[in-house]
Amino acid sequence: MASDAPRFVPGEAPTGAVRAIARRALPALGVVTLLLCCWEGAKLLFAIPDQRLPHLGAIVETMLSRTQGGSGNLLVVQMLANAWATFRIAFGGFAIGTGLGLLLAVIFLQAPVLERGLLPYVIGSQTVPILAIAPMVVVGLGRIGAPGWAARVVVAAYLTFFPVTIGMLRGLRSASPESLSLMRSYAANPAQTFWKLRLPASLPYLFTSLKIAASASVIGAIVAELPAGAREGIGVMILNAAQFYNSRPPALYLAILIAGLLGVAFYCLVALAEYLVVGRRGRARPG
Repeated sequence: MASDAPRFVPGEAPTGAVRAIARRALPALGVVTLLLCCWEGAKLLFAIPDQRLPHLGAIVETMLSRTQGGSGNLLVVQMLANAWATFRIAFGGFAIGTGLGLLLAVIFLQAPVLERGLLPYVIGSQTVPILAIAPMVVVGLGRIGAPGWAARVVVAAYLTFFPVTIGMLRGLRSASPESLSLMRSYAANPAQTFWKLRLPASLPYLFTSLKIAASASVIGAIVAELPAGAREGIGVMILNAAQFYNSRPPALYLAILIAGLLGVAFYCLVALAEYLVVGRRGRARPG
């Protein structure tokens, strides 16, 4: 099935490309506008106090306020700087988790007996709450002298490797029996079959898993900031805003909003990579 991503072909009018992007962006903007209207409408209709749900204008005002002490930057600038610190940790965990997931998928493909023996434990590892795993990782790595950021990267990788393993394994097995028979008729060895057939067929499944893993890595990085005693990160900002919620409720909503936007931005980066790798020649969607 051909990709529905906007295509920029030679000779295409720039206005046509702009229209294609606008058609994809307008529904999302419409949903955001509807949510904002519902937010303010709920406050007006149900008379919700500002302590429970602040006005959007109050959140914007807080966003543009100056921080007390230190550099005196805008609060939004400080939060974005902390979000960047979280993103670096999340990206490191994403890279490690993706590598581990790909390795496990290839091993399970080549050795089904290992899949039957290890896959239940891989699945079971994801049933343990991350809030229980994070302190154990922080304490364990701290005892061997590992830096604080290493524990946060490991926690982010812990949430990343599972979707990549499952998605990649399914993708590697998605090649049709007819295609595999054709490769055997050409006397292709296993390595040639992997690189020329199985790997290209797995790309749609892989990128679908990477989109899930990108958001999961951000969650892992944020959760790991708390037991690791991190000094920077959007999780630290959320915790600080929660402690002063009674005196400044909009700050907590702002921190949560930036954390959500961080996950969306990471997702969009993976989606862009998907378009650059497989979007131009079309791709079949995983079913």
